[in-house]
Amino acid sequence: MSASLSRPPRVGVWLIGARGSVATTVVAGCAAVTAGLRPPTGLVTETPAFAHSGLPALSALVFGGHDTTDCPLPKRAEHLAAGGVLPPGLPAAVTAELTTADQEIRPGGPLPGDTRDEDELIAAFAADIEDFVRRLGLARAVVVNVASTEPAPTGSALPPSSLYAAAALRAGCPYVNFTPSTGLHHPALAPLAATSAVPYAGRDGKTGQTLLRSVLGPMFAQRALDVRAWSGTNLLGGGDGAALADPAAAAAKNAGKERVLIDTLGTTPEGEVHIDDVPALGDWKTAWDHIAFDGFLGTRMILQTTWQGCDSALAAPLVLDLARLTARAHETGRTGPLAELAFYFKDPVGEAPAALGAQYAELVGFAHRLGEKR
Repeated sequence: MSASLSRPPRVGVWLIGARGSVATTVVAGCAAVTAGLRPPTGLVTETPAFAHSGLPALSALVFGGHDTTDCPLPKRAEHLAAGGVLPPGLPAAVTAELTTADQEIRPGGPLPGDTRDEDELIAAFAADIEDFVRRLGLARAVVVNVASTEPAPTGSALPPSSLYAAAALRAGCPYVNFTPSTGLHHPALAPLAATSAVPYAGRDGKTGQTLLRSVLGPMFAQRALDVRAWSGTNLLGGGDGAALADPAAAAAKNAGKERVLIDTLGTTPEGEVHIDDVPALGDWKTAWDHIAFDGFLGTRMILQTTWQGCDSALAAPLVLDLARLTARAHETGRTGPLAELAFYFKDPVGEAPAALGAQYAELVGFAHRLGEKR
């Protein structure tokens, strides 16, 4: 058998926000792990529980996407390496892969002055995705939104995230919303989502502070400790910091953080999460939580946590996991919301447990079922 006939089918990963920090880290990281330059740390789908799930190999993934900026991926990767997000020398080692992916990025929108209506924009975005799949001979493509957080819509007009989500479904592609943006949650898209023949998942990737909350919340509940107040602060820079400086965008982000506490504690504690833009931090962030709780006989106690990390490095392996799992779900004929992927999200679609341990058990069960459908 020839090499071309024995090669496994290739799967597309179409990234919305394809020249951003997360997308660049996704492409560079996939290339580095595939080439054996770095271990697959953080990739849940590379652990033994997923070995027989029939997931597409990392080497079978092909990248493209939409973006409204024009900084080439190799240059963006150099900036990330300079900021300590990517290892020194890695951008040079995977320049070919970054360049190949950059050539598959198409202009996003709508940009100022764009006179196209919503349907024209959706049709144009869908055509880009369909061309990507057809021209490269891909078995399928998964559309993943990793763009900056947008404010919640206030009118009937579809925000950009919803235009891209509609385009994904129109192109017959599974869709993953890794952001807090509206995406498929817009009421106008409910009929389209309900009748689509593809799986979808989201929203808002659970990478840091909320990941910890989804562990600590169940701990307090299971130990019958009374949480009186839970307050938090996020300090972050980069594109996310700038986007979340908008109070409306920050409110969209915080909604998922609050939902995790309500769902795991069964009550709504006092306190809020504050998000501060600190440009000097670049792609790094610090998240602090202050938890006031009562113990036996009403003894008052405090737990404080500090999480310092790089969002792009935390998010990138999750995006690769989600692309692989959703592509495999599509291959096996799944349609509609993938509640089994709640492990990855602050605000998951479908009915799913809120505690991280229970979500992981659901995910592993899902992986086993995927493996049974050969």
